[in-house]
Amino acid sequence: MSKPATGKTVRFKLDIGTPLGVTEKTQLDQLRDRDVDFSDLPASPPDAAWARAGLSVPTESKQQVTLRIDRDVLDFFRHTGKRYQTRINQVLRAYMKAHTPHERP
Repeated sequence: MSKPATGKTVRFKLDIGTPLGVTEKTQLDQLRDRDVDFSDLPASPPDAAWARAGLSVPTESKQQVTLRIDRDVLDFFRHTGKRYQTRINQVLRAYMKAHTPHERP
């Protein structure tokens, strides 16, 4: 038999019409100044170059191409917001750099 807490989901519903009480406001204010303990997070893999591609300023002109991409991949990038095509380009560039042999000095 499994533990009673296993697999149970607890859901809360926010009642927007009810203002926070003094106790809740105090607890919320105290949370803002506390440091977050990241000690239990696993280390990033050694080959991880980024967690989320940031925005970059183009250094050269880009060439327009037609590219067939799976629908779920395109939807993923589109849901990340504006400039999703730039992020796709950054992912492809990271892949290219990871698979380009480095020159020896």
